[in-house]
Amino acid sequence: MRYFPIDIFIVLLQVIFGKNPKPGKLVLLAGDTPGQAAKGKKTECLNMLMYLDSIKKKYRLKINNRVLSLLIFLSVLAGSCGDYEKLLKSSDYQLKYLKAKEYYDAGDFVRAATIYEQIANVYKGTVKADTLQYYRAMSYYKQKDYIMAGHYFEELYSSFPNSSFAAESQFMNGYCYYKLSPRPSLDQDYTFKTITALTLFLIAHPATDKKQEAMSIINEMREKLIEKSFISARLYYDLGQYKAAIIALRNSINSFPETSHREELMFLILKSNYLLASNSIEEKKLERYQATIDEYYAFIGEFPKGEFSSEARKMYESSMSVLGQEIN
Repeated sequence: MRYFPIDIFIVLLQVIFGKNPKPGKLVLLAGDTPGQAAKGKKTECLNMLMYLDSIKKKYRLKINNRVLSLLIFLSVLAGSCGDYEKLLKSSDYQLKYLKAKEYYDAGDFVRAATIYEQIANVYKGTVKADTLQYYRAMSYYKQKDYIMAGHYFEELYSSFPNSSFAAESQFMNGYCYYKLSPRPSLDQDYTFKTITALTLFLIAHPATDKKQEAMSIINEMREKLIEKSFISARLYYDLGQYKAAIIALRNSINSFPETSHREELMFLILKSNYLLASNSIEEKKLERYQATIDEYYAFIGEFPKGEFSSEARKMYESSMSVLGQEIN
C-alpha cells in the first residue's frame, strides 16, 4: 500500500474508541494515491464493519473489531512513515515534486512543506520554480505559519512578476500580515505592513476581484491604528502625566481626525489642561486656566450636547472663577 487516505484513519479510530461509523460512509482505497486509483483500478466502497469481519474470517482471528482496527491503524501508520522517510532520502527529485503535491492535496501540509524545502534549490530557474514556490508558501499558510508563508509569497511575486501566481501571492503576502496583526494594545508593526502591502497590491492590480476584500482589510487595520492611538494617548492621562497627555491626545486627533473617539479625546484634552492648572505653581495657574477655557470653547463648539458637556461646563465655570471673569 503506497498511500493510506486520512478517511480510513478516522473511521479506524472511531471503531477503536467504540464509535460505530455510518454504513456506506467509508471508501477503502487499496493502493490508491489521492484522487487516483493505483494501476487504474477503481476504488471499492465497503462498510468498515463488514470489512473487519471479512478480515477476521479470512485469517480466522478471534479478536474484536476494536483490537483489529488498532492493529491495522498501527501497521499502516508504520508503513506510511517508512515510505515517507525513504522519500526524504531519495535523490529522485521528480518523484519528490509529485509526492509533495500529493501530500498537499491530501492535507498533509507538514510533509508537503518539508519536501518543497528540500527540492526548492533544485528547481530554481526552471519552469516549475514559481509553481513550487506557490505551493511551498501555501503549505505554510495552511499550517497557520503566516511568517514563513508571507515570506515565500513575497519572494514569489518579487522573483516571478509575470507568473500566473504573482497577483494572488502579492495579495496573500498582505493577508499573512493581516493574520499576524495583534490586538490594538500591542505593537502594530504588522498592521502597518498589512496596509502597505495591500495598498501596493491594489495599485499593481486595480481591476482585481480581491479589491473589495483588500479595501475592507485596509479599513479594518486603520480602525485598529485609531484604537491603538487612543489607548496610547489615554494612558498618559490615566498615569496623571497631564502635559504629555495633552500632546498625545492632540496628536491622536491630528493623525485620525475621523476617529470615533474624537469627543472623548477633546474632553480629555480639556480635563488634562484643567487638572494641570489645578496642580500648578501659582505663577503658572492663570495661564493654564486660560488654556482650559480655550479648550472648553473648542469642545463645546463641536459637542454642545455631548456626553461630557455637563462636566466640561463645571471645569469651565471653575476656571472662570479662578480668573475672576464673568461666566457666560
